[in-house]
Amino acid sequence: MTDHPMPRNTTAADRRAASASAAGKNHLIGVLGASGAVGRAAVRELRALGHTGLRLGGRTASALCAVAEEDPSGHDETVWADATAPDGLQAFTEGCDIVLNCVGPTYRLRATVASAALAAGAHCVDVAGDDPAAEDLFKDGDPAREGRTVVLSAGALPGLSSLLPRWLAGQGLDSASALTAYCGGLETCSPTVAHDLMLSLTSGGADGAAYGEALAAVRGGRRVPRALRIAEDAEHWAFQGRVALQPYLSGESERLATVLGLDRLDWYNVHPGPAVRSLLSLLPGRLAAGEDPVELADRLILAADLDLAGRKPYYVMDFALSGTASAQPATAGLTLRAASSYRLTAAVGALSVDAVLRGEVPAGVHFACDVLDPDTVIRHLRFQGVADLRPTGAAADAQQAEQVEEGVL
Repeated sequence: MTDHPMPRNTTAADRRAASASAAGKNHLIGVLGASGAVGRAAVRELRALGHTGLRLGGRTASALCAVAEEDPSGHDETVWADATAPDGLQAFTEGCDIVLNCVGPTYRLRATVASAALAAGAHCVDVAGDDPAAEDLFKDGDPAREGRTVVLSAGALPGLSSLLPRWLAGQGLDSASALTAYCGGLETCSPTVAHDLMLSLTSGGADGAAYGEALAAVRGGRRVPRALRIAEDAEHWAFQGRVALQPYLSGESERLATVLGLDRLDWYNVHPGPAVRSLLSLLPGRLAAGEDPVELADRLILAADLDLAGRKPYYVMDFALSGTASAQPATAGLTLRAASSYRLTAAVGALSVDAVLRGEVPAGVHFACDVLDPDTVIRHLRFQGVADLRPTGAAADAQQAEQVEEGVL
């Protein structure tokens, strides 16, 4: 364990004091994978929320020290931790009030980190997790019995991918019946994302099923296989240049359709880079033929780098929700643009930690979209410069009316 004494930043201290006062005491937050693409951004988001004195966990001391040294207060500590090694989490989780897990592969680790946190008496937030982690946790007994909280899928996708449409449904619509979503972008592919994608083709969903089903959509409130087709060379106004549109229905999207009472849901993963989309089209066949998933994951990372060469990274989520307003047909739209999906994931993870510590999330196992306040998330993304969000239709009218009302007040 290494401490990094540095001059204390008064502003950061004031923010933490306010946060601690709201939560009731000073809390020790452990960030596992703190030097990774998501973890490093999550540390910054936690600091922006007023949390300092973090415990940073990972396998590379020098990388963790570099993250710790970004905090002028110098109160962070670094602890070696490895979620894949026996007893690799014991020293890290001991003494933590809550653990934020930013490591993977998600579908291999499942509930490993959350279980270690619970064994140490800590809450846990996982930026991924999904159904397999929830199933494992309930097999071991509901954490609510010990007053502990676990929040899963606290990232961009899954996470924001369900939270933003729920927010949209409350912006000027009386009811919702159909949702069309386009999500994707052009950015680097981390090893965790690459390996999880390989695993998701055969696992990641409930009861040992795959994470989702390509070409499927919701019709009449239920999953319908092969309802849509892939568009290999298409255009969409929210994305740059020619893109591939891949219909994909995940378990999270099906739950979203149920919660909103949707009759139809069309979900498209958008792939702007030709190298990535070419490889993705070959993956199911290559895996079925017995090719090494590790080698294919490395090829996916390289393909993403090739597509990004000389171009500016970006990530987009575009939602169009149809329904009624004042008994008349109406639509509400929302387009999110960000420089990085990793920072989006980090922000949702940090906000989930903050919500748990403030007592805003009940004990038990939850998905982030079910327990986070959408308005709080939207405000954070906007005011912290994490993303640009543009509502349209009924959502834009509702936002304008709200701003006028706030001006009057």
